Amino acid sequence: MKIASAEQVRELDKETILKEPISSYDLMERASAKFTDWFSKTFHEDRPVFVFCGTGNNGGDGLAVARMLQQSFFTVSVFACGNASSNRSEDNQKNLDFLLKDKLVKLSFLDNISSFPEIPDGAIIIDALFGSGLNRPLEGFYGDLVEKINHLQNCEKVAIDMPSGLMADQYCEGPILRADYTFSFELPKLAFLFPENQGFVGKWIVRSIGLLPNAIKNLETPYSILEKEDLKPLLKRRLDFDHKGSFGHSLLIGGSYGKVGAVILSSRACLRSGCGLVTAHVPKCAYEIMQISFPEAMVQVDRHKFVFSEIPNLKPYKAVGIGCGLGTNQLSADGLEELLDAVEVPLVLDADALNLLASNPGLLAKVPGGSVLTPHPGEFERLFGKTTDSFDRLKVLRQKAADLKVYIILKGKFTAIACPDGTVFFNPTGNPGMATGGSGDVLTGILTGLLAQGYRTEDACKIGVYLHGLSGDIALDGTEQESLLATDLIENIGKAYKSLRAN
Repeated sequence: MKIASAEQVRELDKETILKEPISSYDLMERASAKFTDWFSKTFHEDRPVFVFCGTGNNGGDGLAVARMLQQSFFTVSVFACGNASSNRSEDNQKNLDFLLKDKLVKLSFLDNISSFPEIPDGAIIIDALFGSGLNRPLEGFYGDLVEKINHLQNCEKVAIDMPSGLMADQYCEGPILRADYTFSFELPKLAFLFPENQGFVGKWIVRSIGLLPNAIKNLETPYSILEKEDLKPLLKRRLDFDHKGSFGHSLLIGGSYGKVGAVILSSRACLRSGCGLVTAHVPKCAYEIMQISFPEAMVQVDRHKFVFSEIPNLKPYKAVGIGCGLGTNQLSADGLEELLDAVEVPLVLDADALNLLASNPGLLAKVPGGSVLTPHPGEFERLFGKTTDSFDRLKVLRQKAADLKVYIILKGKFTAIACPDGTVFFNPTGNPGMATGGSGDVLTGILTGLLAQGYRTEDACKIGVYLHGLSGDIALDGTEQESLLATDLIENIGKAYKSLRAN
C-alpha cells in the first residue's frame, strides 16, 4: 500500500474528478458515505454526536457526514466554525446550505471560544476542522478550540482524514487534536507511522473512496506499507527432490560470556526460517551450552574462551549474521574488521556488531554494499547521530542507506526497511509484546536464513520483517502481550509462513 503526501492525494482527487468524471461535490459525498458506513458500524446510535466543521473541504466532509448520520438515526449537533457569511470552499458552502434548508440537523455557528457548547459525558466528537490541508501550526481561535475539545472528559474523538493540527508530511508543534480514531481516505499518511503522533492519531483506519486505480498505480512515492498480497508471490517453493544443501548454509557469529542465549535464539530462528544448515561460531565458553540447547546447529569454537576474536573459513556459507550477544571487546572489533574485509556473501549486522561500528567509525566504511543493518532507535542514533524527530530520522535513514549502499532495518512499531535506492517499506505486523529481550536476535536469524536460501536482499528484508512480526501476532493467541518471549516467536515462524501463504 503506497503512502502519498497530502499534495499527491489532492492531485489524485483532481485526476479522478477530471477523468472518471465526477464532480468534486459527488466525490465528497462518496467519501462521506464511506466514513458514515464505518462510523455506524463502530458506534451505537444512542450516543450523541457533535461535529466540529471548518470552512474548507474537510469541514464539507463533516457537514455531509452529519446529514448522513442523522439519516442513520444518530442524534447529531453540528458546529460550523465562523458565521453564515464566512468564506468557505464551494462544496462546504453547498453542504452548509443543504443543512440550513433541511433543518433536520441541529446547526450552530461557532466563531468565539466562549460559545463552546456543553458536551455530555459519553458523547462522540467528530473532528472535521482541517484534515490534511493544514500547512502551519494552529493558533488563535482554532488552537483554543482544539485544546478545548482535548480537555473533554469521557468523550471519544474521531478525526476525519487527519487530526486537526497534525500535518501529514512534516513534524509540527502547537495544539493538535487527540483523536481516538482517525479515518483516512484512500491511502494512509506518513505521520500515522511515527511514535510521537500515536497520542494524536489513535487507531487509524483507511478506506478507498474510489480514486482512479491507474493513478494510484502510477503514483511515484518512496514510501509504502508491506502487504501480504505483495509478499506471497516472493516465497520460494520446495521441490520433491530438494535436500538440505538446496536451502543454504548460514554462519552466525555471536555469543560471549553471559550472552550465549542471544546466539542460540538467532540460530534457532535461522533454521526455523527454512535454512538447510546452521553453524554458530562462538567462544569456547559457549560450546557445551550450544550443543546441549540446540542440537540441530553445528558449532565452531573461537580460539578465545569468552569473546569472538577470529573468523572461520567462510567458503561453506551462503550468508553470515553477526552481532547477537557478541560483546564490544576490542578483540571482537578486530574480528569484525577481519570479517568485513573477507566476506563475499550477504551479511547481516545486528546488536553489538552495530555498536562496534559506532565506536569504530572507520569500520562503517568497510561494510560491504548490499549488507543488512538492523538497528533499534538507540543503535541507529549511536551509528548516525541524533535526530530531532521521526521525519528527520527518516531522512537520515534514507540518506545513510543510499550513501552506504546497504539495507537498514530500523526496528520498532512499523519497522522501516530503507533500501539503497531510497525506497522505504514499513511493516504492519507485530505488537508491543515483542519488546522483550531476544526479539531482535530472532529477526537476525530469520534474515540470515532467508539470505542463505538465495532470496534477493530486498525480498529477504521484506519477508523476514513481516514474518517476524506475524509470528509475534500469532503467538498472542491464548496469551497476553506481557508474557510474550522471544522463544514464542521462533515456535510460531511456521504458522506465520502458513498464514502468509494462505488465500
